[in-house]
Amino acid sequence: MMFEPFAPFLPSEYRIKFATEAWEREGAARLRRRVFCTEQGLFSGDDRDAIDDHAILLVAISLWGVAADDVVGTVRIHQAEPGLWWGSRLAVEAGHRRVGALGATLIRLAVSSAHALGAQTFLAHVQTQNALLFQKLHWDLLEPVDLHGHPHLRMQADLAYYPPCFTPEIGFQALPARKAA
Repeated sequence: MMFEPFAPFLPSEYRIKFATEAWEREGAARLRRRVFCTEQGLFSGDDRDAIDDHAILLVAISLWGVAADDVVGTVRIHQAEPGLWWGSRLAVEAGHRRVGALGATLIRLAVSSAHALGAQTFLAHVQTQNALLFQKLHWDLLEPVDLHGHPHLRMQADLAYYPPCFTPEIGFQALPARKAA
Protein backbone atom coordinates (compact mmCIF):
# COMPACT_ATOMS: atom_id res chain seq x y z
CA MET A 1 0.00 0.00 0.00
CA MET A 2 1.35 3.39 -0.99
CA PHE A 3 1.52 6.07 1.73
CA GLU A 4 0.40 9.54 0.66
CA PRO A 5 2.21 11.92 3.03
CA PHE A 6 0.14 14.96 2.10
CA ALA A 7 -3.28 13.35 1.60
CA PRO A 8 -5.99 15.53 3.15
CA PHE A 9 -7.42 14.37 6.43
CA LEU A 10 -11.14 13.75 6.39
CA PRO A 11 -13.33 13.84 9.45
CA SER A 12 -14.44 10.47 10.73
CA GLU A 13 -18.05 11.41 10.02
CA TYR A 14 -20.49 14.29 9.69
CA ARG A 15 -23.69 15.05 11.60
CA ILE A 16 -26.45 16.81 9.67
CA LYS A 17 -29.04 18.33 12.01
CA PHE A 18 -31.03 21.38 13.02
CA ALA A 19 -28.75 24.12 14.34
CA THR A 20 -29.37 24.12 18.09
CA GLU A 21 -26.28 25.94 19.41
CA ALA A 22 -25.07 29.51 18.91
CA TRP A 23 -21.70 28.33 17.50
CA GLU A 24 -23.56 26.28 14.87
CA ARG A 25 -25.62 29.29 13.76
CA GLU A 26 -22.53 31.51 13.70
CA GLY A 27 -20.59 28.91 11.68
CA ALA A 28 -23.45 28.63 9.19
CA ALA A 29 -23.53 32.42 8.75
CA ARG A 30 -19.75 32.51 8.12
CA LEU A 31 -20.02 29.65 5.62
CA ARG A 32 -22.87 31.35 3.74
CA ARG A 33 -20.87 34.59 3.49
CA ARG A 34 -17.84 32.69 2.16
CA VAL A 35 -19.88 30.79 -0.44
CA PHE A 36 -22.48 33.33 -1.55
CA CYS A 37 -20.58 36.61 -1.08
CA THR A 38 -16.89 35.84 -1.52
CA GLU A 39 -16.82 32.74 -3.74
CA GLN A 40 -19.89 33.27 -5.93
CA GLY A 41 -20.30 37.04 -5.66
CA LEU A 42 -24.10 36.78 -5.46
CA PHE A 43 -24.32 39.27 -2.57
CA SER A 44 -22.19 42.13 -1.33
CA GLY A 45 -21.05 41.73 2.28
CA ASP A 46 -23.83 39.50 3.64
CA ASP A 47 -26.56 37.23 2.27
CA ARG A 48 -29.00 37.56 5.19
CA ASP A 49 -32.55 38.56 4.35
CA ALA A 50 -35.96 38.71 6.04
CA ILE A 51 -36.40 34.93 5.68
CA ASP A 52 -33.56 34.40 8.18
CA ASP A 53 -35.75 35.94 10.88
CA HIS A 54 -38.08 32.91 10.86
CA ALA A 55 -36.26 30.16 8.93
CA ILE A 56 -35.08 26.91 10.49
CA LEU A 57 -31.36 26.48 10.01
CA LEU A 58 -29.75 23.10 9.35
CA VAL A 59 -26.02 22.41 9.55
CA ALA A 60 -23.52 19.74 8.58
CA ILE A 61 -20.90 19.42 11.30
CA SER A 62 -17.59 17.66 10.81
CA LEU A 63 -16.74 15.27 13.64
CA TRP A 64 -13.36 14.02 14.80
CA GLY A 65 -14.24 10.89 16.74
CA VAL A 66 -17.13 12.13 18.85
CA ALA A 67 -16.05 15.79 19.04
CA ALA A 68 -17.75 18.42 16.90
CA ASP A 69 -15.19 20.31 14.84
CA ASP A 70 -16.74 22.83 12.45
CA VAL A 71 -19.82 23.74 10.40
CA VAL A 72 -19.04 22.60 6.84
CA GLY A 73 -22.53 22.74 5.32
CA THR A 74 -25.83 24.52 5.81
CA VAL A 75 -29.30 25.07 4.39
CA ARG A 76 -32.39 26.84 5.70
CA ILE A 77 -36.07 25.95 5.43
CA HIS A 78 -39.19 28.00 6.03
CA GLN A 79 -42.93 27.77 5.66
CA ALA A 80 -44.20 30.46 3.27
CA GLU A 81 -47.85 29.59 3.85
CA PRO A 82 -49.60 26.62 5.45
CA GLY A 83 -48.32 23.45 3.76
CA LEU A 84 -45.91 25.29 1.42
CA TRP A 85 -42.25 25.04 2.44
CA TRP A 86 -39.09 26.37 0.80
CA GLY A 87 -35.44 25.42 1.09
CA SER A 88 -32.72 27.96 0.36
CA ARG A 89 -29.10 28.96 0.87
CA LEU A 90 -27.67 25.45 0.51
CA ALA A 91 -23.91 25.77 0.97
CA VAL A 92 -21.06 23.28 1.51
CA GLU A 93 -17.49 24.29 2.38
CA ALA A 94 -15.28 24.01 -0.72
CA GLY A 95 -12.92 21.47 0.85
CA HIS A 96 -15.82 19.17 1.76
CA ARG A 97 -17.77 19.19 -1.53
CA ARG A 98 -16.06 16.05 -2.77
CA VAL A 99 -17.26 14.09 0.26
CA GLY A 100 -20.23 13.15 -1.90
CA ALA A 101 -22.97 13.04 0.68
CA LEU A 102 -23.15 16.39 2.46
CA GLY A 103 -25.29 18.37 0.02
CA ALA A 104 -27.60 15.42 -0.60
CA THR A 105 -27.95 14.69 3.12
CA LEU A 106 -28.68 18.35 3.91
CA ILE A 107 -31.39 18.27 1.22
CA ARG A 108 -32.81 15.00 2.54
CA LEU A 109 -33.05 16.27 6.14
CA ALA A 110 -34.46 19.63 5.01
CA VAL A 111 -37.30 18.04 3.05
CA SER A 112 -37.96 15.21 5.53
CA SER A 113 -38.08 17.68 8.45
CA ALA A 114 -40.47 19.99 6.63
CA HIS A 115 -42.56 16.94 5.72
CA ALA A 116 -42.81 16.08 9.43
CA LEU A 117 -43.84 19.69 10.14
CA GLY A 118 -46.74 19.47 7.67
CA ALA A 119 -45.25 20.28 4.27
CA GLN A 120 -47.51 19.35 1.41
CA THR A 121 -45.24 21.06 -1.12
CA PHE A 122 -41.49 21.69 -0.86
CA LEU A 123 -39.83 24.05 -3.34
CA ALA A 124 -36.38 25.53 -3.93
CA HIS A 125 -34.67 27.86 -6.36
CA VAL A 126 -31.69 25.78 -7.47
CA GLN A 127 -28.60 27.10 -9.22
CA THR A 128 -28.53 25.55 -12.69
CA GLN A 129 -25.21 23.74 -12.09
CA ASN A 130 -26.88 21.82 -9.21
CA ALA A 131 -29.99 20.71 -11.10
CA LEU A 132 -28.71 17.19 -11.83
CA LEU A 133 -28.08 16.52 -8.13
CA PHE A 134 -31.63 17.59 -7.28
CA GLN A 135 -33.11 15.52 -10.11
CA LYS A 136 -31.24 12.44 -8.81
CA LEU A 137 -32.83 13.18 -5.43
CA HIS A 138 -36.36 13.08 -6.94
CA TRP A 139 -36.97 16.74 -7.61
CA ASP A 140 -38.95 17.98 -10.61
CA LEU A 141 -38.08 21.04 -12.67
CA LEU A 142 -40.95 23.54 -12.68
CA GLU A 143 -39.49 26.58 -14.48
CA PRO A 144 -36.33 28.61 -15.02
CA VAL A 145 -36.04 31.86 -13.02
CA ASP A 146 -33.46 34.62 -12.67
CA LEU A 147 -32.35 35.41 -9.10
CA HIS A 148 -29.71 37.94 -8.13
CA GLY A 149 -28.73 38.20 -11.79
CA HIS A 150 -28.01 34.47 -12.13
CA PRO A 151 -30.01 31.64 -13.73
CA HIS A 152 -31.80 29.34 -11.30
CA LEU A 153 -34.48 26.68 -11.61
CA ARG A 154 -37.63 26.48 -9.52
CA MET A 155 -37.81 22.84 -8.47
CA GLN A 156 -40.16 20.73 -6.37
CA ALA A 157 -39.31 17.75 -4.19
CA ASP A 158 -41.35 14.58 -4.61
CA LEU A 159 -42.41 14.13 -0.97
CA ALA A 160 -43.10 10.42 -1.56
CA TYR A 161 -39.30 9.93 -1.48
CA TYR A 162 -38.85 11.86 1.78
CA PRO A 163 -40.41 10.16 4.79
CA PRO A 164 -41.08 12.56 7.67
CA CYS A 165 -38.17 12.99 10.09
CA PHE A 166 -39.44 13.70 13.59
CA THR A 167 -35.96 13.96 15.20
CA PRO A 168 -34.16 16.67 13.18
CA GLU A 169 -32.29 17.90 16.28
CA ILE A 170 -30.45 14.56 16.18
CA GLY A 171 -30.49 14.44 12.38
CA PHE A 172 -28.58 12.13 10.08
CA GLN A 173 -25.04 10.82 9.85
CA ALA A 174 -22.94 11.06 6.70
CA LEU A 175 -19.66 9.22 6.24
CA PRO A 176 -16.88 10.60 4.06
CA ALA A 177 -16.15 8.78 0.84
CA ARG A 178 -12.88 6.87 1.04
CA LYS A 179 -10.64 5.92 -1.83
CA ALA A 180 -10.25 2.18 -2.39
CA ALA A 181 -6.83 0.93 -1.37
